[in-house]
Amino acid sequence: MMIERRALLLGGPAFGALPAPVRAQAQQTIRLGVISDMSGAFADLSGPNSVLAVRQAVQDAASLGLKVEVVAADHQNKPDLAANIARQWFDRDGIDAVVDVPASSAALAVNGVVREKNKAFLASSPGTSELTGAQCSPNTVQWTYDTWMLANSTARATVREGGDSWFFVTADYAFGHSMEAEGGRIIAAEGGRVLGSARFPFPGTTDFSAFLLRAQASRAKVIGLAFGGTDMANAVKQATEFGLQKRGQRLAALILFISEVHSMGLEAAKGLVCSESFYWDVNDRTRALTQRLKRNFNAPPPTMVQAGCYGVTLHYLKAVADLGVAAAKASGAAAVARMKAMPCDDDAFGPGTIRADGRKLHPAYLLEVKAPSESKGPWDYYKVLQTVPGEQAFRPMADGSCPLI
Repeated sequence: MMIERRALLLGGPAFGALPAPVRAQAQQTIRLGVISDMSGAFADLSGPNSVLAVRQAVQDAASLGLKVEVVAADHQNKPDLAANIARQWFDRDGIDAVVDVPASSAALAVNGVVREKNKAFLASSPGTSELTGAQCSPNTVQWTYDTWMLANSTARATVREGGDSWFFVTADYAFGHSMEAEGGRIIAAEGGRVLGSARFPFPGTTDFSAFLLRAQASRAKVIGLAFGGTDMANAVKQATEFGLQKRGQRLAALILFISEVHSMGLEAAKGLVCSESFYWDVNDRTRALTQRLKRNFNAPPPTMVQAGCYGVTLHYLKAVADLGVAAAKASGAAAVARMKAMPCDDDAFGPGTIRADGRKLHPAYLLEVKAPSESKGPWDYYKVLQTVPGEQAFRPMADGSCPLI
């Protein structure tokens, strides 16, 4: 029998102390805790629909015969709150694995707690490549994307098409800094130049006019937007109002989610180039997963982060079934090691592997947002320009300085 439990919390315990008869049963139950942004800048790209994606993975894993509970908490994009939620879950509530965790600073904080407590971290939202670099952990899998993949695909293609001078507008926190740095290295390697950057406070910025005007004054051919979430939609709308693209400057979204395209509309977003590791309309399997989420939860097409929550949860449960529930609960590192040893395959990402540094490998897609006249129906927003194999899409393991290697 499959058991599910969902509780949206603000950092409190997922459930209280268990009575003795229940504790015996709990020893055979895998508990998944989804830490996400339920109402802030990342709520649409992760948030409640990440929880639904995890629940879909639990349903799709029913044949494994596991008992699974799913709980969730809102970390409000605060690293200290995210770490406290994880610690309380591990110490008091018997959580075996943490899923998702948007905001790189929060993810890095959770990464340390997970390793200390020997649990598993199934990271989908965080983009910092530090999770498979200097701060890699035997307890962590980084599934969906990272800053190196995004910069490598989008910046390289844009420079090769003639966009050889850049100005960055960057969110002033760990993810934005990493994205700007990775993008700058790729641009320089391709013979381009970064003319400057403007960093805005995160979170809390809604007016991007001053930063966009600095980018305009630089006369760079490309304005690189190194941030995501609702900020991206607001900035692109304002850039359209200023007519930056009509003046010959191109916007390059170093990270973009389909939820943001939906928010800003095709008229504003048309022509934006981005990289993602999942798009709902790529093949029959991605379309089938999207239909199940709609049928079971009335959910919209998933973002790559939400698809990542599905894929990493499903593969973790397969590894738990292969390793044994008791062994998986006793050691998150052992469960992650079994995930690395097993080939991956799911409806969101297809076949793939997990490297020794915790980096999941799967294809990345270079995408362009369609013009309104090109869209044939709801959520038909992207055209695929290139498909990059996983071995080429992500940073070579030797370049990451992961101490596990």
